[in-house]
Amino acid sequence: MTAIVTTQYITDLLKDSRGRTLELLDGLDDEQIIGPKMNIVNPLLWEIGHVAWFYEQFILRKLYGAEPILANGDDMYDSIRIEHGIRWDLPLVPRKDCLKYMQEVEDRLIDRLGGVSSDTMADAQDSFIYPFATFHEDMHTEAYTYTRQTLAYPAPGFAALNDLDASKLATGPHPGDVDISGGCFKLGSDPDVSFMFDNEKWGHEVTVYPYQIAKAPVTNEEFAAFVADDGYQRRDLWHDIGWGWRRKAEAEHPVYWLAQDNGAWKMRHFDQIIDLPPHQPVFHVNWYEASAYCNWAGRRLPTEIEWEVAAAGQSNGNSEIDIGKRRYPWGSDTETISRANLDGRHIGCVDVAAFAEGDSAWGCRQMLGNTWEWTSSTFDPYPGFVADAYQEYSEPVFGTRKVLRGGAWATRSRMVTAMYRNFFTPERRDVFAGFRTCAPYDWTEGIMKTIC
Repeated sequence: MTAIVTTQYITDLLKDSRGRTLELLDGLDDEQIIGPKMNIVNPLLWEIGHVAWFYEQFILRKLYGAEPILANGDDMYDSIRIEHGIRWDLPLVPRKDCLKYMQEVEDRLIDRLGGVSSDTMADAQDSFIYPFATFHEDMHTEAYTYTRQTLAYPAPGFAALNDLDASKLATGPHPGDVDISGGCFKLGSDPDVSFMFDNEKWGHEVTVYPYQIAKAPVTNEEFAAFVADDGYQRRDLWHDIGWGWRRKAEAEHPVYWLAQDNGAWKMRHFDQIIDLPPHQPVFHVNWYEASAYCNWAGRRLPTEIEWEVAAAGQSNGNSEIDIGKRRYPWGSDTETISRANLDGRHIGCVDVAAFAEGDSAWGCRQMLGNTWEWTSSTFDPYPGFVADAYQEYSEPVFGTRKVLRGGAWATRSRMVTAMYRNFFTPERRDVFAGFRTCAPYDWTEGIMKTIC
């Protein structure tokens, strides 16, 4: 059941998300907003038109029967119909006119709400579909952000940067594991939460065996030891498909790392070359690279069940997991400024020791924010899955992606919870992704005897 929200809340969401989109366009010329043809990015000019079209199609037209604003909008911006490779060749609406189109869609969305006030309640349908469409724009603004990294454009300037004093954050590593007790756990979301995506439906009981998981993500310093030990050349560390990817990509290290003559590393951060920060999480590594590191270190990636337990679970006081759980690692409070690196308050990662206030009940740090974390799990539906109004969101890619959890520094805090499931194909290195590890299972002792 979606929580009923005010029209003021919806309007604020729309304007805030659109403001982030415009911030990401700022400083880019007409050539840059088209960019080179690549299989991992879209032309930014196409993306901003697509986002406006999505609002228009799924709210104004599909739900409320409005006529199209752009006569040829479906032929340019429907991501299901328009093949990725031809998006650079379309007669895209010029920037000035596209911005006008975006504004007209936003104005119509707000107008049809009726009165905009903190006292005026939207109906149930609008309370779901407006935030959903806004979160869709939020996903694209994160994609715009890592596209600027991919293309070596200047770092964006977000207004949210004023919200975080990075000089006051803890620095350094945060080593060690925490022990997670076994028991029954409810994975996913229940109908009583305020908002959820369809792939979180429905909460269902799973059996969890005791395990150990790292307090923090793997750092650059830790991953550099793997690289130095010929981790990219050792066939025995890689899955068959991963080894094929490594050879084809000619990967020798993380994609934005730059080897120095003295054996040190630098990295490209947007259009700047900086010293590799040793205690920040390794970033822009794909699932194959993460898995190879785990094999080298005698570790493993957590399943998404284990990840969610570590982020949202808590002990029942009897050496077992409590069936109840938290919406966020720290509890139910939605305030994140002192607890997580989210919302682009810092342009890039911070050290893994930062944000102790955001620790989970078990003592895991940065389960939300800083970097998305790969899990070992394939993106599959939960029992009882039913697609939402945007049926193309989850269902078409089940079984073809790996699950990531937790959000990155550019992820909007209003969208991500401990239950949120992100998903990408395992070869993607451009997304803001790292990982944390688990100790191998000890099958000789401590195994749960009961099944949920």
